[in-house]
Amino acid sequence: MDPGNHSSVTEFILTGLTGQPRLQLPLFFLFLGIYVVTVVGNLGMITLIGLSSHLHTPMYYFLINLSFIDLCQSTVITPKMLVNFVAEKNIISYPECMTQLYFFIIFAIAESHMLAAMAYDRYVAICNPLLYNITMSYHICFFLTVGVYILGIIGSTIHTGFMLRLFFCKTNIVNHYFCDLFPLLEVSCSSIYVNELLVIFLSAFNILTPALVILASYIFIISSILQIHSMEGRSKAFSTCSSHIAAVAIFYGSAAFMYLQPSSVSSMDQGKVSSVFYTIIVPMLNPLIYSLRNRDVKFALKKKFKL
Repeated sequence: MDPGNHSSVTEFILTGLTGQPRLQLPLFFLFLGIYVVTVVGNLGMITLIGLSSHLHTPMYYFLINLSFIDLCQSTVITPKMLVNFVAEKNIISYPECMTQLYFFIIFAIAESHMLAAMAYDRYVAICNPLLYNITMSYHICFFLTVGVYILGIIGSTIHTGFMLRLFFCKTNIVNHYFCDLFPLLEVSCSSIYVNELLVIFLSAFNILTPALVILASYIFIISSILQIHSMEGRSKAFSTCSSHIAAVAIFYGSAAFMYLQPSSVSSMDQGKVSSVFYTIIVPMLNPLIYSLRNRDVKFALKKKFKL
């Protein structure tokens, strides 16, 4: 689609994380290190699960997909961000900006729903263990995963489609380090009323709905665990959920802070900080959380490296 038909702006200037030149190089090396850890961690998790037959279970099937989503999410944002740290001007073309927005939203929505699918898996494993293999069969897991990606694509197509209808003629300076919804809406010279309604409605659906699924799952999980009489049994049951709880808390906390409020209330500088968490830090932390706090993964690592 020709951007000239919809906007007099052919490129945007991203303000980045900071306007202080002396911080650009330290931040470049910091986020380069984070990106390397993210790529190695998530590719390592995918490879380890693929090569370890005892990890071929629904829980780790979802974890492979979570690692794939995290890897893609980080790759959509971080490389361009790194280039901007060392470039004179943080320029991104209109088509490149819309493309980045489209894929960012796909993987952000997909991660939200994938965490909900993982919570449901833990609910079935702990609350209905005898029916686990039937309830979480390969076909069910496959359809749940496909549904996660479809929701991401639908949500992203709606958001990006309505963004393409806007005119950008007042300024091309975007107060962010990547092309996100609210910062782009702020520089539009068209009415953004419909776009803001879509952001609030779809963000609420894609954050609150999975969050309610996760909350309901853990209410039943905690109820079932409290009925276990032995402390060892309770500890073992809780340990299978602790990694997921940590990942959920970091992702939903930062995403809700950014999106579940109108843009007029949201501070873009605060938004940058929360965005760093769910676009860059969370993809790095997830493989670390699931490897350091998961006995099965640690056992697989020791077996592969014969530690």
